[in-house]
Amino acid sequence: MRSLAFRSGLLSLVILTAFLLVWHIATEADHKTSARVTDEYATLMGGSAQTSDIPGPMAVGRTLLSKLSSPFYDNGPNDKGIGIQLAYSLARVISGFVLAAIVAIPLGFVIGMSPVMQGALNPFVQVMKPISPLAWMPLALYTLKDSSLSAIFVIFICSIWPMLLNTAHGVASVKKEWLNVARTLEVKPLRTAWGVILPAAAPTIVTGMRISMGIAWLVIVAAEMLIGGTGIGYFVWNEWNNLSIVNVIVAIFLIGVVGLCLDIVFGALLKLVSYTE
Repeated sequence: MRSLAFRSGLLSLVILTAFLLVWHIATEADHKTSARVTDEYATLMGGSAQTSDIPGPMAVGRTLLSKLSSPFYDNGPNDKGIGIQLAYSLARVISGFVLAAIVAIPLGFVIGMSPVMQGALNPFVQVMKPISPLAWMPLALYTLKDSSLSAIFVIFICSIWPMLLNTAHGVASVKKEWLNVARTLEVKPLRTAWGVILPAAAPTIVTGMRISMGIAWLVIVAAEMLIGGTGIGYFVWNEWNNLSIVNVIVAIFLIGVVGLCLDIVFGALLKLVSYTE
């Protein structure tokens, strides 16, 4: 197992090195040739760019270290540290995610335990589930009249469906033998739900939560580009307007790192609740 992990780690290192090398060579060649951009690109960049100037890995690394050396400074609405921007985004994601869990997990239990409720609610779930979370943004802004609350609402909407469906599936898949034993021992329904169904369905429920968190972290970037103000999504959009491509790349990298950390947390939680029969 250790040998497998070592070989995987070594291969990852080789892939990363090759990627950085190709990136460096490509950007250096681009700088030397100073390839002129098309008229459409120049117009998109406000007429200021006459050459394509993608920063290389060294420039991105230096900017990343600079951002991380002072992540929590605050010089006004449009000049905040990268740590503050990520904290705003995480706070919105966690708020919407927790609200979704409060609704989705109990409702999933009801749907999973009752075929009647499943048949009654399934058409509504199937209609609501395919709707893009961002399609709710105008309605949320109009109703809530608060951009930050609207972003939390969008996270709530996009997080609820994977958790709801996975919980219902996990509860419905609990072995009948286990429920029959609880029934034979005259265990009360609430205690059966807590002591038998919840542990049995926990891996499926946590998998749904893991999927929901991944989707929420994806959606928050787009949502914050729409609402403005604060957050890593707004930071990306603001730096694009400032034509600072190096800052955009740094933000993209940090979005990926935070997403990885969130996935690791839920992966550890999944291992904690998993069991073998």
